[in-house]
Amino acid sequence: MKLLSTLLCALACAVSLPAAAQDNFPSKPLKIVSPFPPGGTSDVMARLVAEPLGKELGQQVIVENIGGAGGTVGTLRAVKQMPADGYTIIQTGVGQSAVAHGLNPGLGYDSNKDFVHVAQVHSGPNVLVVNASTPWKTFKELVDYVRANPGKLNYGFTHAASGHMAMELFKLEGSKCAPGAKDCKGLFMVGIPYRGGGPMMQDLLGGQIPLMFINQDTAFPHVKAGKLRALAVSSLQRNPLFPDTPTIHESGIPNFQALSWSGLSLAKGTPQPIVDKIEAALRKVMTSPEIKQRLETLGFVVPAPGGAPYAKFVASEIDLWTKVIKTAGIKPE
Repeated sequence: MKLLSTLLCALACAVSLPAAAQDNFPSKPLKIVSPFPPGGTSDVMARLVAEPLGKELGQQVIVENIGGAGGTVGTLRAVKQMPADGYTIIQTGVGQSAVAHGLNPGLGYDSNKDFVHVAQVHSGPNVLVVNASTPWKTFKELVDYVRANPGKLNYGFTHAASGHMAMELFKLEGSKCAPGAKDCKGLFMVGIPYRGGGPMMQDLLGGQIPLMFINQDTAFPHVKAGKLRALAVSSLQRNPLFPDTPTIHESGIPNFQALSWSGLSLAKGTPQPIVDKIEAALRKVMTSPEIKQRLETLGFVVPAPGGAPYAKFVASEIDLWTKVIKTAGIKPE
């Protein structure tokens, strides 16, 4: 009887330990794995929320950068090799969580199934910009030129980046003829690949390439300085940084939308009480006036808070970019 009593006590203690750990969460610092090098938009967004999230949870939140392969290296390592205990938060985003699925079905992770999405952090358009020395003053003028001169215009792109995807969607949707249109021609341009946004921007400013799509926060200072001209933004609504720049949607390609975005997720299997605690903390962070002001200053849209709308959005983005990549015949780099 004494042995049985000891065994029952041990079993009860073992069962209560995980519950106690969840109740005490977090009892040590957390980390956000940002699957890109420091300094880019994704890294900036991760650091934007790290400090206020730490204050809400009562523990420090650090950012760990694990770059490589367009964000897929760090994402795979975080979701497959790190414990699903809530102490590792994974930064998800358009490249590694949507575009990558269209480029490589054998990623090793499924952004719909292997993650618990807890909050979208930012969303922003790409801007179609041209060098200020080019003759095009409006989106229509550019489209008319491309249709009249197929294959004569070059553009810059970074493989699988949101600007690349925006351009592919633009070429596909811009090639669709309106009902009853006569002599409708598609949009055929030649893409010039770049390893990074820095060299691509240098060539755009130097006139080596005439146009490209780029994130609104990166485009803004060059447009303001008069070196670039913004012809259209890729969101459904106009962007506060470019209030006088029309959307592609209102410029003749209905429902056109190509966004740059990121969010925070957890590995599947994370205990629900911990998921709920992190989601509640992030909801407070993302609805705070301070975060809202900082995002809007950069031209980003403050997304709907909570995991449910973010999970629905991720699924829709996977569907969109998988279709675009298949239709355009884009291959992995």
